[in-house]
Amino acid sequence: MEYNSTTIEKKWQKYWAENGSFEPSEDFSKEKKYILSMFPFPSGRLHMGHVRNYSISDAFARYYRQQNFNVLHPIGFDSFGMPAENAAIKNGSHPKGWTYDNIDYMKGEFAALGFSFSKERELATSDELYTKFEQGFIIDMFEKGLLYREKGLLNWCPHDQTVLANEQVVDGCCWRCDTPIVKKDMNQYYFKITQYADELLDDLKKLDGGWPKQVLTMQENWIGKSNGLAFDLFLDTESKEKLNNTFESFDVFTTRPDTIYGVSYTALAPEHAIVTYMIENKLLSDEVISEIKKMKNTSSIDRQKEKSGISLGLDVIHPLNGKQIPVWIANFVLMDYGSGAVMAVPAHDERDFDFAQKYDLPIHAVIKPYEGELSETKAFTEVGELFNSGEFDGLNSKKSQYNIIKYFEENKIGKKTTNYKLKDWGVSRQRYWGAPIPFIHCDSCGLVMEKKENLPIALPEDVEITGEGNPLDNHPTWKHCKCSKCGKDALRETDTMDTFVESSWYFLRFCASPANWEKEAFSKEQVKYWMGVDQYIGGIEHAILHLLYARFFTKVFRDLGYIDFDEPFDNLLTQGMVLKDGAKMSKSKGNTVDPDAIIEKYGADTARLFILFAAPPTQELEWNDNAVEGAHKFIKRFFDRSSNIVKMDTIPTIEHSSLSKDEKFARKKVYEALVRANDVYNEKYTFNTLIAGSMEAMNALNAQSNADVWSEGYWILSSIMEPVIPHVCWDISSEYFSLNNLNPQTVLDEVFVEDSVTLGVSINGKRRTEIEVAIDESKENIIEIAKAAASKWLEAKEILKVIVVPKKLVNIVIKG
Repeated sequence: MEYNSTTIEKKWQKYWAENGSFEPSEDFSKEKKYILSMFPFPSGRLHMGHVRNYSISDAFARYYRQQNFNVLHPIGFDSFGMPAENAAIKNGSHPKGWTYDNIDYMKGEFAALGFSFSKERELATSDELYTKFEQGFIIDMFEKGLLYREKGLLNWCPHDQTVLANEQVVDGCCWRCDTPIVKKDMNQYYFKITQYADELLDDLKKLDGGWPKQVLTMQENWIGKSNGLAFDLFLDTESKEKLNNTFESFDVFTTRPDTIYGVSYTALAPEHAIVTYMIENKLLSDEVISEIKKMKNTSSIDRQKEKSGISLGLDVIHPLNGKQIPVWIANFVLMDYGSGAVMAVPAHDERDFDFAQKYDLPIHAVIKPYEGELSETKAFTEVGELFNSGEFDGLNSKKSQYNIIKYFEENKIGKKTTNYKLKDWGVSRQRYWGAPIPFIHCDSCGLVMEKKENLPIALPEDVEITGEGNPLDNHPTWKHCKCSKCGKDALRETDTMDTFVESSWYFLRFCASPANWEKEAFSKEQVKYWMGVDQYIGGIEHAILHLLYARFFTKVFRDLGYIDFDEPFDNLLTQGMVLKDGAKMSKSKGNTVDPDAIIEKYGADTARLFILFAAPPTQELEWNDNAVEGAHKFIKRFFDRSSNIVKMDTIPTIEHSSLSKDEKFARKKVYEALVRANDVYNEKYTFNTLIAGSMEAMNALNAQSNADVWSEGYWILSSIMEPVIPHVCWDISSEYFSLNNLNPQTVLDEVFVEDSVTLGVSINGKRRTEIEVAIDESKENIIEIAKAAASKWLEAKEILKVIVVPKKLVNIVIKG
């Protein structure tokens, strides 16, 4: 029968759906595997990056089902977010309708690709039930002191009209629309993620070996723990008078206390309290104030590119030598690291050196190399010997840090301090399509929580979305409510939550029994059984944002008593991007490939085979039309040659010793593919080598005609290829093996036992031919066989000696 992908794939997709083939069991005595892909935003259509992600996870899930594991392989939709509102503005649609129409379409695409997701545990994070549970968690976090509200200078996207977390600013631009961000002073809700900074950092050790090194390093750098010295710099009398005696000092932090005597100026962030005071009290010229505002509205990334500064006309006193130090504003100083003030040592810091040279500020060297001379044209940043450093002269600069910090602490002028780059996570968004923050503003009671029995606080559907302002704030009635504490008229919070909140706990939501889906966010019993996620698959672009937040939520939920473990994802695989013409696929570049078109022309199995064969999953994959065609031809050949199989319900028993050489070789290649498959799923994840091994086995089977060898070969190959090309393998297995081969396969050692060996034959060290001899052939016979094979090179030649290297070669040494 000729291969027809459409007929075969629809047949088995219908069978799987009707039989609930991929639902996890409630039998918790079985060994489990939780396989999870990062869920998609329902933008309307799958792209090839999605196909790659879910083909990888599906291969894992199908493999472990065959190995008799209880497999949870769920899917959901990260369905809140700005794109839905942008589509509403563009198309005149409602975000909810647009979102759920897209979800329905993408579910059809998932089914068409044969992905073995659980249907009973599907979710969308915009479902009111999901919001209900999430709002309950938010209230618990607020009561625990892990959520607070305060005013701050925030990243604002002028295009999307919303606040962004630091992690959502990429190269100074909004991570979604690439609009340059500006700074805006406003109220914001924050998660106290900094309270978990040390634990988030320390627990990276637990993930070593299961997570890519690159991701662990990225998280470590983002948390950015640094130890150093914190101390106050006191303003001189004249400067205090300029500031109307409002400020006595400001604090600074340095990781280089060894350079303390080299401080020649100090720099404040343009947002620093002293700068704000000087602006508000007109202590600076209009021109200078304009320059400062321009600095403040520049993204933190752009502020690092070209250094600029403004003298404030203030001085502080050096804490050790009493000298005056000028105070500047510098664009490279940021309020979200340390105190927003730095001591500058241009002789020993490249950034400070460049700034000092630009503004002709003094440079005081206090560390010299042990060999050679100090350069006057660049900063010396290596370890060296202190000089011009008072009582610390002659000390090794690295070792002196302890002594200098100790001096500051003993004299009560400073202390050892730890700082972090990580800042608390701002989660307020001034948008409609998000989970409402469950708080109420009451004139009498202040900020109060909604009662849990009133949850969910659902979004109103009668909103006008224009792209200007917050639709919830502009709604005529929704925000008006009664205070949950005193019953007086009050206002609801109109900010919604950052969508990363939803993706920070969705993996736990899948651990809810369908029977209790409506009653609980997740079950302690199910969480204890299913978590952690055994294999998590997603893009490297989520290394900081999503993965860090998910780890934080896991630790918070543990401390709230919901769960009893520390980390959510045991193993992480970060798949590479799919490229076409050397660039990432995108609509703007016009280089996208529509998965629907590939399925229609070649079938889902072809798309899956190509995507897993073209490159190892962690590497970038270049789209290749010819390779897609080649994948289709292999599947067609695989299906066509199944006609060589004899129908059977158990794997045939074969007397290996009685087989011909080709038959033995075919069995060997089949079992090599099986060994490789086990290695791939348990250690290497290189699906391309598994597929290549199966192709080699097919070629070897084709070189012989033994029906039992063919049947055994297909029994094994259709089993190990089922995770990759499930439809055709189920069809073959059903037709010939009653689906009995989709189970664990046993490796037979007998097929790897060699009864002959090939030896190279050399004349005077130059290889001429080769021979095949029995594995236990005597040395004397090997020599005779080698002479016979090399006879034409030995005519009329005197043989001086023959050297036999066991299992490798025979070297015949001749005269002349």
